[in-house]
Amino acid sequence: MILDQAKSKTTYKKDRTSEKPLRSILKTVSWRIVGTVDTIVISWVLTGEIETALAIGSVELVTKMILYFGHERLWNMISFGKE
Repeated sequence: MILDQAKSKTTYKKDRTSEKPLRSILKTVSWRIVGTVDTIVISWVLTGEIETALAIGSVELVTKMILYFGHERLWNMISFGKE
């Protein structure tokens, strides 16, 4: 089954319909939750101040979601590594 999927030729058009932008948005949000919690914990350990850690985490949350979404959509257009 996995080998059959690997042998099937994919195209951008096919990939675009199989991975819709909404999926990228949901992946972005779930990953950012993980990443932001990590950033807050690291910031708290380094600064010893939860307020500073939360401030850093809140700014990072917004900027990195935007960057990740753009990154994900760009990679969806690149054929490198696709069959």
